[in-house]
Amino acid sequence: MTTQGHPILIAPQAPEPKVPPATMKHLHPLLLITLLLLTGTGFTLAAGGNDPAYPKGGKWELKKDQHAEFPLPLPAYTDPEHAAYEGDTDSLWEKLKSRAAEQHYFNLIATIIFICAIIHTFLSGVFRDMAHNHEERHKERIKAEGRRAEDKPQDDAKDDVSFRAWFFHTLGEVEAVFGIWVIALLGAILWCHGIAPGEGIGHGVTQMKAYLGKDVNYTEPLFVIIIMAIAATRPIIRLSEDAVNKIAKLMGGTPAAWWFATLTLTPLLGSFITEPAAMTIAALLLAKKFYELKPNPKFAYATIGLLFVNISVGGTLTHFAAPPVLMVAPPDRWDWDMMFMLTNFGWKATVGILIANIIYFLAFKKHFDTLEDPGANSMGHQPKWEDREDPVPPVVTVIHVLFLAWTVFTAHYPPLFLGGFLLLLGFTEATGHHQNDVKMRTPLLVGFFLAGLVIHGGCQGWWISLLLTSIDNDWIHMIGATVLTAFNDNAAVTFLASQAPGLGDGAKFAIVAGAVTGGGLTVIANAPNPAGQAILGKYFEGGVSPAKLAIAALIPTIVVGAALMLL
Repeated sequence: MTTQGHPILIAPQAPEPKVPPATMKHLHPLLLITLLLLTGTGFTLAAGGNDPAYPKGGKWELKKDQHAEFPLPLPAYTDPEHAAYEGDTDSLWEKLKSRAAEQHYFNLIATIIFICAIIHTFLSGVFRDMAHNHEERHKERIKAEGRRAEDKPQDDAKDDVSFRAWFFHTLGEVEAVFGIWVIALLGAILWCHGIAPGEGIGHGVTQMKAYLGKDVNYTEPLFVIIIMAIAATRPIIRLSEDAVNKIAKLMGGTPAAWWFATLTLTPLLGSFITEPAAMTIAALLLAKKFYELKPNPKFAYATIGLLFVNISVGGTLTHFAAPPVLMVAPPDRWDWDMMFMLTNFGWKATVGILIANIIYFLAFKKHFDTLEDPGANSMGHQPKWEDREDPVPPVVTVIHVLFLAWTVFTAHYPPLFLGGFLLLLGFTEATGHHQNDVKMRTPLLVGFFLAGLVIHGGCQGWWISLLLTSIDNDWIHMIGATVLTAFNDNAAVTFLASQAPGLGDGAKFAIVAGAVTGGGLTVIANAPNPAGQAILGKYFEGGVSPAKLAIAALIPTIVVGAALMLL
């Protein structure tokens, strides 16, 4: 059953939307409108509007203007002249209680909503099962009542759609969870900043628009959408496949060699092409060379857990590829350059990845013999167009690499990388016989997930920053950051740490080490993880289980954490 008219939240069994080269012209206006809206929004915000509630600089030395009255800037809690001053108490619990009650308990309510969203991700499989049951009953009902497409007189008729099945399937989409719970957060904003203080619902709407429209930065979700789409194009995938193939052949060219080479090379490549691009490439290669061979569930979970951890730490060879490093690296924050990252993080991360890969390789060595023959499923079947092995002309590959490099180079300027993507779409249309369909469903879902996470994460600083700054032991900082990362995006954890005054160099290192170490424990822990789950989720019955993922990622998390802290 298809659900036309719902481009992002797709009903059960709906085929993945594709953009064939022949029809790509229909996508150009949509992306052009998106580009113009983004650019226009920027001009509108720059032109003025409401004055910021908390201007940049001032006695709190804020890094940027904050237009909404919430969340309270962190310095407000330690300013004796501000109403939110938490006093001189040394009790962590008393400070948390004081902060939770601010602005009509908005801090507490926003965090409860965030926790509900996290719990929802663990229940996504339950909702998918409910959707499947409703869909089966719906099929029987429309068959009995003559409401199937074949029962209707029109040639292009469609089956009646089950709204209940669509609804529960939407609730079961992990990538949609945080966006769904934004609705609850909006209700909290209207209540706590409009109705409760007696300002009226109109004031609440104004604060809601200021937060969502001016204070929340959607650059990273947009960047991930575009970098995922480009990294998944056929020329980039064939180039990556050839590079990994050369390494795999040196180790025998077996599925085991492919597995080891992919989980080693692509995470380190993420330091130069960014982690979301590396995750996309690694997941697509593993899907083709490993998951299609039907490994047993235990091995499948071990591999995805290892992948998530390796991608999270593999981007630390440079200062611009890993989101949690990017949050603290600028000169106006901790001033970490490429040489600092390479000498303090990069080589240690490389050693940790190799050790973790070797441990899992030895643990599952016998399982490689149980994988299906790669050619068994293809015997007697015509190869799919998307799986053809004919080479891509070097000039086409080079142009795609240049567009990928342009996207990375302009990662902080959405109009520029969106404009580059529009040009790339035109080029793929002109070279359609060397291309595969451009698939946008997965990148859009991942972007939606990250946008929701950014919106919620911006309201969690009141407790995260307090926990980070109340610790004076580097190992506890590291372990604490690792645990926090499992329940919040690791970039948010390091960003909040960068706002905390008085952190020593050891604490800074430990917090970032913990943030990248814990990036594989959950889907929400690291920005590229939703991309990996979206690509590989179909190989897990009922989708990727959050609990099984955490267990699978635990050993490599300990290994890379020890490598970063002990070497």
